[in-house]
Amino acid sequence: MGKGDKRSRRGKIFAGSFGKTRPKKKAAGAPKPDGSKAKKGDK
Repeated sequence: MGKGDKRSRRGKIFAGSFGKTRPKKKAAGAPKPDGSKAKKGDK
């Protein structure tokens, strides 16, 4: 567990990679209701 370990958070920060230990976005929450998706009645 250190900067050389790509599976640890510190190693991912050092390597500049992302994954389960260091996700790019915050924890998956509810998406914002911006209306970008098609409505139920639209075809």
